[in-house]
Amino acid sequence: MLGQNNVSELARKYSIFLVLIALFIICSFVSPYFIQSSNLINVSRQLCVGLLIAYGEMILIISGFLDLSVGAVLALSGVISVNVFKATQSIILAAVAAIAVAVACNLVNALFVANFKVPAFIATLGMMQVARGIALYYTGGQNILQLGSYVNIGQGMVGPIPVPVIIVVIITLILYYIINHTRYGRGIYAIGGSREAAEASGINSKKSIYTSYIINGILIGFAAMIFMARNNAGLPNGAIGYEMTGLTAAIVGGTSFTGGIGTLSGTVAGAFIIGFLENVMNLLGVNSYIQSVVEGAIIILAVAFDVMSKAKRKTKVILVENDKVDDEKEDGDGAAGTAAGDA
Repeated sequence: MLGQNNVSELARKYSIFLVLIALFIICSFVSPYFIQSSNLINVSRQLCVGLLIAYGEMILIISGFLDLSVGAVLALSGVISVNVFKATQSIILAAVAAIAVAVACNLVNALFVANFKVPAFIATLGMMQVARGIALYYTGGQNILQLGSYVNIGQGMVGPIPVPVIIVVIITLILYYIINHTRYGRGIYAIGGSREAAEASGINSKKSIYTSYIINGILIGFAAMIFMARNNAGLPNGAIGYEMTGLTAAIVGGTSFTGGIGTLSGTVAGAFIIGFLENVMNLLGVNSYIQSVVEGAIIILAVAFDVMSKAKRKTKVILVENDKVDDEKEDGDGAAGTAAGDA
C-alpha cells in the first residue's frame, strides 16, 4: 500500500496534469465550439510559438536566470528571416538567418550575465529595448508583406497535422534528451539550486549559462519563423508581451522561479493550460484587457504557490534533521548511562 508521503508526492508530481484534464472538461461544457476539431487544431497551432518560448524560459529559470527580451528578439529575427527569404526564396537561408540573429542576441545576454555578473533581469530588459529598436529601424516601422511560400511554416499541413506542430514535437524530443540524458542537463539543475556548490563540484557555470542562452536563441529563431508565417507578415512590432506568456507557462507547469526545479512535461502542460484558458475566453468573447488581468493573476498565484511549497519543504527537512539529532542524542545518553552502570 502507498504511504501518506508517497500519495502526497504523487499528487504533487502529477497535479498539473489533473488540472489540465479538469480544465479541458470544463472548457468543453462552457463552450460547445471548444472541442470541435477545427478549434483544437487552431489551438495546437497557436500554442507552438508560446511552447517554444516556454521551453527557453524553463531552461533559463531552472538555471536561476530568465529572459525578458524574447518578444523583441523574436520580432527582430523574424523580420530579418522574412527579408532573407524574399531575397533568396530559400527557406533554409531564412531559418539560418532567424536562428543566427536570435542566438547572437542571446550571446550578448549571456556575456553580461555570465562574465559581468549583471542580473539577468537587467541584461535582458536592456536587450528587449535594443532588439525592438533595431527591428523598427530595420523595417522603417513598416510591416513586411507578401511572404509567399514562407507562410507554409506556420500555416501548412502534413495530412491532418499542422507543420508547426511537427516542428515543435521534434524539438521537444531533442530537448527531452538534452535535459534528461546529458551532463549539461544535470548541470543546470545543480546551478539553479546553488551556483557556488555546482562550481565547487566541478561544473563550469559560465559554459552552462552560455549554452542555456544559445538554446534559448535557437528556440526563439524557430518561434520567430512560425510566428511571422502564421501572421503572413513580418511584424517589427509583433510578439509584444510574449516573454510573459512563456514565463507563465513555465511557472504554471511547475518550474520553480527560485531555480533548480522544472520539467519539460510540466511546461507542456502549463502551456496547454494557458492556451486552453485563452481560447475559451476568446470563444466566450471575454475582453482582451480582462484576459491580461487573468494571465497576470495566474503568474502571481503560481509564484506564490511555488514559494510557499518550497518553504514548506524546507521546514519539513529542518524538522526531520532535528528529529535525527534528538534521536542521536538520546542514543548517546543511553549508551553513556549503560557505561556508567557497568562501571
